[in-house]
Amino acid sequence: MNAARSRARLAVVGSVAAGSVLLLSGTAFAHVTVQPEGAAAKGGYAVVDFKVPNERDNAKTVKVEVNFPTDHPLASVMPQPVPGWNVEVTKSKLDKPLTVHGKQINEAVTKVTWSGGTIEAGQFQKFPLSIGSLPSDTDQLVFKALQTYDNNEVVRWIQEPQKGQPEPANPAPTLKLTAAAAGGDDDDAVPAANANASGKKTEAASSSDTDTTARVLGVVGIVVGIAGVAFGVFAGRRRSA
Repeated sequence: MNAARSRARLAVVGSVAAGSVLLLSGTAFAHVTVQPEGAAAKGGYAVVDFKVPNERDNAKTVKVEVNFPTDHPLASVMPQPVPGWNVEVTKSKLDKPLTVHGKQINEAVTKVTWSGGTIEAGQFQKFPLSIGSLPSDTDQLVFKALQTYDNNEVVRWIQEPQKGQPEPANPAPTLKLTAAAAGGDDDDAVPAANANASGKKTEAASSSDTDTTARVLGVVGIVVGIAGVAFGVFAGRRRSA
């Protein structure tokens, strides 16, 4: 009897523990987040994914708004098409113009809105963006996001995380920036370098092919010359005979 009761108690405790883990996991992963595809280096460009989970069992997500930081404006923001969703990029005039690659920029993206699609319960959707150039004077960018459900509920992911403080209930998506890449932030430099390297390889290969051809022709010429001399000597001997 005691053994049976002990097994029953262990089963109850195990069920409660498992339920607690699932509950905590669901809470931890229910936030709207932003993650780079690769590195997000200061001064460069990056592709980032805004991951939006549906945390409601009885409603669908129908709109996502991401507000861009105004203290570190981004001159270039290009969305990747997401099937079933419409995207709208909102730009605003800057109080202080930006200088990007020698050009003066007077406006920057302040908001990107996705609508027209749905995120079902228990699912998530990624919304990719190409952004840049990333600022060099900060370690992170904070994007405040609004998530709208089809029952008109709006969840505001706008609380900025603070160092040394517990994570807020509705944290804003935060992009961590890495150190600037060595050699500058010019993305065109990499393809150009590859092209130059490819050109050098092609030129070297062509030169090698030319040298090989010349050598082959030279050997053939020598062989033909030797054959001619031998034929002449043989013909002279026949005449003498």
